[in-house]
Amino acid sequence: MVVIAVRFASIFLCGYSGYLIADLLNENYIYGSPQRVLSLSVGVLLGLLIGFVIGGILGRYTADIVARAEGLLNKVQAADIFFGFLGGLLGLIAASLPSIALFRFGYPGYTVSLIMFVTLFLVGMRLGMLKRSELASMFKLGPEFKPSAPVSNSKILDTSVIIDGRIVDIARSGFVEGNLVVPRFVLNELQSIADSGDSLKRNRGRRGLEALNALKRLDNVVLEITDQDFPEIMGVDGKLVALSKVTGMPLTTNDFNLNRVAEIQGIRILNINELANALKPTVLPGEELEIKIIREGKEPEQGIGYLDDGTMIVVENGKKKVGSEVVVVATSVIQTPAGKMIFSGLRGEIGED
Repeated sequence: MVVIAVRFASIFLCGYSGYLIADLLNENYIYGSPQRVLSLSVGVLLGLLIGFVIGGILGRYTADIVARAEGLLNKVQAADIFFGFLGGLLGLIAASLPSIALFRFGYPGYTVSLIMFVTLFLVGMRLGMLKRSELASMFKLGPEFKPSAPVSNSKILDTSVIIDGRIVDIARSGFVEGNLVVPRFVLNELQSIADSGDSLKRNRGRRGLEALNALKRLDNVVLEITDQDFPEIMGVDGKLVALSKVTGMPLTTNDFNLNRVAEIQGIRILNINELANALKPTVLPGEELEIKIIREGKEPEQGIGYLDDGTMIVVENGKKKVGSEVVVVATSVIQTPAGKMIFSGLRGEIGED
């Protein structure tokens, strides 16, 4: 349709231009003479042909521009356009005040005023779009998430927790109260990971989508999807922090960096790793444990084993027992960012040195 409209306009303009040019070149001929009529006819015909060709080229180019513009507009929310226009309008109003005085200086004043109008319009439009979320919340415009459960009982899930999958078992056990909220931009990130060309990433993304389906099938929890977004913030982590700030809901994550950034900003964090460490049984120095030493340790003569919950046991002089079931005596317990680590020695060898 765009190509046809542009081609029609081009044919009309070029045909009329051919008529005018032929008329100027043959003004010496008598009006209505066969020579003049023939010349005008040839001019119009050539103009129509040129207009048809040029119109096709310009039409396709214009249609491509219009299609790109429509694609960009589809990605921009109406609130962004509104607040961008509002910010630009306020910038023009701000520029008009000093311009009244500058107009008295003639052309130099006009030039400075024009630069000021353009600059303040662009700055105002940019600020309006950057502060769109805050302004939309103030004026109740744009998507705003209101959880069906009380905010204190609702929790936002990030990508790392969903891919981890343990949230499904925790929810199934009945220890999760309230609703589990998943932002649309987290779903998009999961979809992107699931479609990755890297097989490891693809499997992680699919596991996350399966975890969401498992949560949706549980009867004791409600999984909610929110379309609330923050277009001015590029990263998913930043969007999650902003959503938690706006809604007041705690953020559930296993991401160490996101955990620290959110805590600095005063956001409540629920970390599945910390929960898992808290649920591990307490081991006191002097307590005996039965484990299987499966590999050598980093230090000479050390052996490494694990409890059923995954707690690492470092066994002094355990290298010689690799592959064997042994009884060890705990000597000390330390807490690391990755979890608890228990140092021990073989029973019967403690105190021999």
